Formats: sequence, C-alpha cells, structure tokens
Amino acid sequence: MKLLLTSGGISNPSIYSALVKLLGKPIAESNALFIPTAIYPFRYGARFAWRPIGGQTKSPLCGLGWKSMGLLELTALPSLEKNVWLPAVQEADALLFWGGDPLYLSYWLQQSGLADLLPSLLSKLVYVGVSAGSMAASKVFAETYDNPRGGSGTPLTSEGIVFSTPQGGEVSRTLVTAKGAGLVDFALIPHFNHPDHPDASTANAEKWAAKLAVPVYAIDDQTAIKLVNGTFEVVSEGHWKLFIR
Repeated sequence: MKLLLTSGGISNPSIYSALVKLLGKPIAESNALFIPTAIYPFRYGARFAWRPIGGQTKSPLCGLGWKSMGLLELTALPSLEKNVWLPAVQEADALLFWGGDPLYLSYWLQQSGLADLLPSLLSKLVYVGVSAGSMAASKVFAETYDNPRGGSGTPLTSEGIVFSTPQGGEVSRTLVTAKGAGLVDFALIPHFNHPDHPDASTANAEKWAAKLAVPVYAIDDQTAIKLVNGTFEVVSEGHWKLFIR
C-alpha cells in the first residue's frame, strides 16, 4: 500500500518530492480524484469544499498540475451502480482526501464501500490525506469536539476531557474515538502546535494520545508520513512528536 498522510497538504518541497516518488512518475503524467466529503458537516462546508478545487488554500492539492482531476463524492456512491464509479477510481494514480470531520469521513468510507476496496487499490494508486483525510486512514483514531455532530456513525467511545487553553485556563472537550479505514496501525493528531488548533498543543496532544491504545504521531503542517507496503518514513520540514502509551 502507498500512502502520504499530511496535516496541511503538499506544503513544502520535501512532501512534494515524497508524493512524486510514491506516484513513480511526474504529477503532470498522473490522474487524481479529489474527495471533499469530510468537510461537509461544517457550517459553510460547501464553500470550504470548493477552496482546494479553486486554488484558494495555502498548500496546493488539486492545483499541483495533475494530468487530469476528477471529483469523487462518497455520499453519492451508495446511490450509484459500482460499475459507474469504480473504473474512475481504478484508473486514478492518486486519491486526495480533504480535511474536515474524520468521524464523518470514516462513516462514508464504510457506507460507500470504498474502505473495503482500498487495500487492493493501494497497490497501484496513492492515498493522499490532508488532516481528517489522514486521520481516517488509521485503524483507530480520536477527534475532539465541542459537541459531537449527529449523523456521523457510531463512535467506539465518547468521553469528556479537559484541555489547557493558550491563556493558561482550561476548556472541556468531548473526545470521540472511532474506527477508521484500518490502513495503518497508528493514529495521527494533525496541526501540531498550530495557533488556530489549540487542542493540538504539546500538552493537549499528550492527553489526547494517552486515550488511544496505539502509537500516535502528532504532526504539524510541514510534516507528512510516507508509507510503502508497511514501511513508513516521517517527511518533515517542521515539527512532530511520537507518543507511545
């Protein structure tokens, strides 16, 4: 299997080079499908889904110069015959999973039937994850919520957790643990120490990781994890930390 799990997308030359190596050919000769599904549970999710397509994100993803680009919407697949959408997936060189809500994405990976196909498909194509798109690739993952959204599947566990705030105070979150696609045996915490994601500060990430019975990589937006047939490598021009329970 070939995966490139990122926090912030193809954000620097090292991650770009890792993607090209996984593809085995230039991006200009590669076909990609973009999967925006994870972003829809958020307010204005439709606008956020357009941003990577329209080149309005900090790190390019759809706009890297692919030979061809298509849109694969997981919520639509159960209503379609498999022979309608599967050929496009089989002909792709990369599946680009956008960020958002990993619990929602994991649910639709299962409901669409794509999760069952990924282990065989990834011998040829590359799974490229951004944030939640990376988290959902794991056997098990956790995400924090103010109030967990409905309609996102059934979590394994849901519990309260107290995190520190940048101002030195405390805030209560709900930590939801759920099953992912099972492609990797570790979990990810994206946006490590990002000012806009205080739940992923070093102190909070340590509390978060302690709730998972698997190794947990906290990675910042300049870091990715590259995997080829079970062998993985951290590709980073930033900061990351491994938490082992």
